[in-house]
Amino acid sequence: MNSFERVRALGWFFIAMFYFIFAQIVADHAANGLSSGDSFELVSRLILLFLLLVGYAAMGYAGQRQREPIKQMGLMRRPGWGREFALGAALGWGGILACLIPIVFFGGLVVTVWTSPHQLLLLLVDLAVLAVAALTEEIAFRGYPFQRLIEALGPTLATLVMMSIFALIHLRNPGASGASTLTTALFGLVLAVAYLRTRALWLGWGLHFAWNASMGILFGLPISGLTTFSPVVSSNASGPIWITGGNYGLEGSATAVLVLLVLIILLVKVTRDYAYKYNQPVIVAGGIPVDIDAAARRQHEAAMGTTATAPALVQIAQAPPVPGETRKLE
Repeated sequence: MNSFERVRALGWFFIAMFYFIFAQIVADHAANGLSSGDSFELVSRLILLFLLLVGYAAMGYAGQRQREPIKQMGLMRRPGWGREFALGAALGWGGILACLIPIVFFGGLVVTVWTSPHQLLLLLVDLAVLAVAALTEEIAFRGYPFQRLIEALGPTLATLVMMSIFALIHLRNPGASGASTLTTALFGLVLAVAYLRTRALWLGWGLHFAWNASMGILFGLPISGLTTFSPVVSSNASGPIWITGGNYGLEGSATAVLVLLVLIILLVKVTRDYAYKYNQPVIVAGGIPVDIDAAARRQHEAAMGTTATAPALVQIAQAPPVPGETRKLE
C-alpha cells in the first residue's frame, strides 16, 4: 500500500474506534429504556453488538468497497468454524485451570454454592452476557478497526497498539493495577495472535468466552475485577497476591502472565494448519494480464463475421474447340 492508502486506513481506524465509544453510550441509554434488573446487562450487550455489526459493515461497504463486510471482518461461516470456536474454548478453560493450580498449593479457595431457582436462571443469563460480550469485544478489537490498523501500520505494530488500547480500557475496572494492566495487554496479544493465525474471529471468541466463563461462572472468581458473574458458585481466594491477583482476580496475578506466554506458544502450534490454509499471502502473477476467455470469444466472433456472406459461385464452362483439331467424344 502507498502512503495515501495507509493514511486513509488509519483514518477509518479512528472513525471505527470513536464509533465504538458512541455505540456503547447509545446501547446503555437504550437498555435503560427497554429493561431493568437482571436483564439490563444482556440487553445492553445485544444492542451494542447489533450497532457494531451494522456500523462496521457500513464502513466496510463505503470505505473499502467490501461486498460481504460482515464476513470480511472475521465472521465468515467457513467449514470447521465450530471446531475453531471449540478449540479456543478449550485453550481458555485450560489457561484458567493452570492459573488456579498455584492457589490450590500455596493458598486456598473458600467456595459458596447457591442453588435457588433464581440463581440458576441468572446462570443462563450470565452465560449469554459473557458470550455476547466476548463477541462484541472481538469485533471491536480484532475485527474491522484492527484490520484497518494492520493496513496502516502492519500486523506487528497494529497488534502492539491494539493490545495497549485493550489494556487501558480495562483500567477503569475495580481493583485494576499495573500488574493487571500488563496481564490484560498480554491477553489482548493472545487474542490478536488467534485472529492473525486464522484470519477469523471464531477461535478468539471461543477463547475469550471460555476464559471469562471459567473464572466467573465455573470457579466463581472476579472477572477483571467484576464480581457480578458468579450466580451459583462464589469463591474467595486466599494466599499471596501474586498468585490470587487480589480484588482484580486471576488476571492480576503473576501466574497469569506466565500462563498467557505459554498460551501464545500453544496457539502458534495448534493453529499451524489454519495459518497455512487461511493466512498465506495472495500470489499475484507477474507479466501482462491476459483474459483467455475474452480472447477466444473475440477470435470466434471475428471468424463468424467473415463467413456472414457466402462467396460468389464460379461456373466452369466447356472450352471452345481449336480450329483444325478434331474432338472425340468419349
